[in-house]
Amino acid sequence: MKICAITMVYRDYWALDQWYTHFSRHLGAENLFVVAHGADPEIARVCPGASVITIPREDLSNFDNRRGDMLNAFQNGLNQIYDWVIRTDADELICLDPARYRDFADFFTQQDTNALFALGLNLGETASDATLAEGQPVLSARRSALFTGNYSKAWAVRNRVGMKLHGVQLRPARVARFPFVMPRGAYLVHLKYANATELAKSAQHRREVADQPGTGNPGPAWLNPGTDARRFFKQLEALPELPWEEAEPRAYADISVEPVREEQRGVVRARRDTPRIRTRLPDWFSGA
Repeated sequence: MKICAITMVYRDYWALDQWYTHFSRHLGAENLFVVAHGADPEIARVCPGASVITIPREDLSNFDNRRGDMLNAFQNGLNQIYDWVIRTDADELICLDPARYRDFADFFTQQDTNALFALGLNLGETASDATLAEGQPVLSARRSALFTGNYSKAWAVRNRVGMKLHGVQLRPARVARFPFVMPRGAYLVHLKYANATELAKSAQHRREVADQPGTGNPGPAWLNPGTDARRFFKQLEALPELPWEEAEPRAYADISVEPVREEQRGVVRARRDTPRIRTRLPDWFSGA
């Protein structure tokens, strides 16, 4: 079983370090591929064993569409060599429940489809959380999270299936019947709100990208990152915290069914409902 992971990044060194540390431990650094959006020697320092692919950053127009097409092309090439390609943003980690799977190879051996989704979690920093030390694994220090359909994303593919809009990209004729598979015990942990210091640093370059003219650019969360962050932390504070054993089954039952199928755009994705379930991650996440 040959597995690799790919991400694309611009300056988000803290998140990239978390991504690299996590996936190099599970897959080996030699199986990691980082697309650098603009020449940046710091990326090679953060990811010393990964393959770094540098692309120009002069033109940010139609950013999301162009980035998606390019990454689909890269992952299709990797699928000629690897059995499975994992693709996430740099601030997203895939965690597998050790009670269900020994490792990623064991997980993928049990799958018989061409694209996989994971139950999404927005990890958050709370007022009682200590500031993260440099290089400290975030999952060892953050526990509060909201389940989210928006981040219950497609994350692993094979056989030339593309990704788009947090889902899979298909020919329109395939959309109605394509399997929406979200294996139990696979979680996508989104780190954007887990480090308040780094969240403030990333706001400016997100606005820079989203403020470009034309279509195909990231949405309101990038154009107004401060508003987006305040909304998240307000939800995190307001919702009651449920035990994992109660919250996880409820969230899975809600998010793992009735996906959105957009035939015109050729996309299958999870529903993006407003987060309603807050929980505390169990201890096993710290070693996931």
